[in-house]
Amino acid sequence: MTEAVQVPRLPTERKCPFAPPEGLAEIREQSPVTKAVFESGNEAWLFTGYNEMRELMRDARFSVKVPRSVHTQEEEPPKPGRGSLLWQDAPEHTADRRLLAKEFTVRRMQALTPRIQRIVDQHLDAIAEMEQPVDLVKAFATPVPSMVISSLFGVPEDQLESFQDAAAEMMRVDIDPEATRAAGERITMSLYMLIQAKKADPGDDLLSALIALEDPEGVVDDIFLVTAAATLLIAAHDTTACMIGLGAALLLDRPDQLDLLKADWSLIGNTVEELLRYLTIGQRGAERVALEDVDIAGVHIKAGDQVVAHGLAANFDPELVENPDQFDITRRPSAHLAFGFGVHQCIGQQLARIELQIVFKSLFERFPTLKLAKPAEDLPFRHEMVFYGVHELPVSW
Repeated sequence: MTEAVQVPRLPTERKCPFAPPEGLAEIREQSPVTKAVFESGNEAWLFTGYNEMRELMRDARFSVKVPRSVHTQEEEPPKPGRGSLLWQDAPEHTADRRLLAKEFTVRRMQALTPRIQRIVDQHLDAIAEMEQPVDLVKAFATPVPSMVISSLFGVPEDQLESFQDAAAEMMRVDIDPEATRAAGERITMSLYMLIQAKKADPGDDLLSALIALEDPEGVVDDIFLVTAAATLLIAAHDTTACMIGLGAALLLDRPDQLDLLKADWSLIGNTVEELLRYLTIGQRGAERVALEDVDIAGVHIKAGDQVVAHGLAANFDPELVENPDQFDITRRPSAHLAFGFGVHQCIGQQLARIELQIVFKSLFERFPTLKLAKPAEDLPFRHEMVFYGVHELPVSW
């Protein structure tokens, strides 16, 4: 009699709030590609190995158009159309990414540096006047990336708060789907009105540039612009906000590493790359579905089977870096998977890098004695969210 293979359950409980869930490394060591049972009770293939995840993410036989998420019991709503890079396959994804990439360039991102610095400095000035302790999430981590991406799009300041609220609602995984849809409708309507205003009075911003793109195939209509802008806005806001809050918490919890940075600011690039690898805020993994029978990484996956590429597990694979469990800002920047890999690698990664470098350097230069106002283990972490982080970060100086 053939012995039944035990399908592991994906671990989600963290012993240390800054480390991956307990048991995740053991799954990767035993089998970097395996069937697993997720929190929802759904079963799917789980990729936890670094090399195996890269192989998966470059394979066109896997689609991002999953029938439903393996992470929840809810049926997935219809995915957005053209312009929504996160939920597109080739050839539409290839064409739309090429259009957006013409304007989402390194040059445009670098040109934002003085504006980002002004936004950061304004918020640090305001923090200096606040009564201590200050919640760094509310006063800094949340508003700064919202203002940066909104500045990139030319969003008026009086609309920033509604964008922040709607983005936060859409990223939750523990609320009623109706609330998520309502948040999406708020963003959609605001962006539609903004696009009409840019058509009438173009400015020096990304939306105006997209409106002016050469578009012989007639792809860039209002629906495309709203969808692309909403996708970029939500993704760029919440992910960067999480990295600022969680990154600051980790650095304050590891004073030896923070002291190294404050003694040598040339380490800021290394620091950001190590934070991205070590924290990997996309805690549930990228989902795909096999379009056909596929033999990959030593396993046979049938057409229609769903897979999850667990970037957090892959970024702690010794195949990527030595001593992966050690947070070390002096290590050479690694080819981590915090921004994904392959054709769906984050189009805004250069903006994120520039923003995070400015944020952490400015924060700890301005407040060199900054410290946590409560122990790190007592902070309220975002275990229930799509992207991991802290809900609050009380600090003093």
